[in-house]
Amino acid sequence: MHVKKVCILGGGGFVGHHIASRLAAQGVQLCIPTRRRERVKDLTCLPTAEVVEADIHDPAALATLFREADAVINLVGILHGSRQAFEQAHVELPRKVVEACRAAGVGRLLHMSALGADTASKSVYQQTKARGEALVLAAHGEGLAVTAFRPSVIFGPGDSFLTMFAQMLRLAPVMPLAGAFARFQPVYVADVARAYAESLEEPATFGRAYNLCGPRVYSLEELVRLTAEALGLRRRIIPLGKGATRLMATLMEFKPGRKLMTRDNYYAMLSDNVCAEGHPEPFGAATPLEAVIGYLREQNPRRSYDGFRSQAHR
Repeated sequence: MHVKKVCILGGGGFVGHHIASRLAAQGVQLCIPTRRRERVKDLTCLPTAEVVEADIHDPAALATLFREADAVINLVGILHGSRQAFEQAHVELPRKVVEACRAAGVGRLLHMSALGADTASKSVYQQTKARGEALVLAAHGEGLAVTAFRPSVIFGPGDSFLTMFAQMLRLAPVMPLAGAFARFQPVYVADVARAYAESLEEPATFGRAYNLCGPRVYSLEELVRLTAEALGLRRRIIPLGKGATRLMATLMEFKPGRKLMTRDNYYAMLSDNVCAEGHPEPFGAATPLEAVIGYLREQNPRRSYDGFRSQAHR
């Protein structure tokens, strides 16, 4: 299989930017749909990227987007929302993507699932992620080669995880930390992008699902303390137990505007987000968090796009 053109759903997001950057550097033609082109106009500096406005939940739009694609990457996911919103993003969209791939003759599909995806979970996020993953893997064969990836929490320039805590730590000398007990095995975004890029044309990955994790397990409290240390800040962090975390999540869920935490997030935190087997061997060694955490001190996570902008004369 030789992949010349890839359509990336969710390409305007954090992970999407990194995957698009890597594939563009390899000369792969990219189609990146978005509801509002203006929001991801930085992607237009990638020399092989075409950013188009489209409603990816519309089957007709998917048919048009996939018409000339050799492969599709679906990165779409949400952390907060109603049960209906989770169903639409994590189950209904993957179903539409599979149908559109078959109709357009697309031969390759890479799907973003999540570590901890489980239909038996109390978290609707984890339930729907599991159902979406099962749906795409069941579609493997009949001219469509499918691979799914289940990353732990992803960190790196442009993330909304450690960067969020960095912002909070800069503002407050004391931080009550909900979910301090939760355990993660964070994976560097460049390692995730490498896994996607290297699996595109690799037959050994067809029909398989991979857990993506970093080399070490941390509690959320340890991650926040590492963040403070990386920023050179001395902060008092007060870890909250499960009862206090659930109460805080409930209060935050009903807070108007942007949701920092919900009860669904709390339910997901009750399961360890770790890989017993570590990072998959086919994709090389995972990057230690401590080796790259300095990105939190930098203010321009998309600085790598300057080179592409120069090449494209934009």
